[in-house]
Amino acid sequence: MKIALPTRENYIDGHFGHCEYYTVFTIDDSSKEILSQEIIASPQGCGCKSNIATTLAEMGVSLLLAGNMGEGAVNVLSRSGIEVVRGCSGDVKEVALSWLAGSVMDSGEMCHAHEAGHECQH
Repeated sequence: MKIALPTRENYIDGHFGHCEYYTVFTIDDSSKEILSQEIIASPQGCGCKSNIATTLAEMGVSLLLAGNMGEGAVNVLSRSGIEVVRGCSGDVKEVALSWLAGSVMDSGEMCHAHEAGHECQH
């Protein structure tokens, strides 16, 4: 199994569409341990309108652990066969390990709020 995390400076990026890169962990399904880690460059532009969903799906990613994202991004990822868990924060490896331990749940929140200097691109 492979899981992806939108990343900025080794932490979950709070906004999927603007992350620096994606960290992809390959997980051993039986032992629930991380086997390897790779970095995927973030495409230019909005996450939901980029080719990142297709790229991740072609790599075998089936789960994305994210901070927050708009409904468009969730839908694009879902259509590519990638489950989305929102509401994650912290060090990407710690978040992945927490998910493997069963202690990470989807917040169900979509990105709607527009803070000063923050633009969601749905």
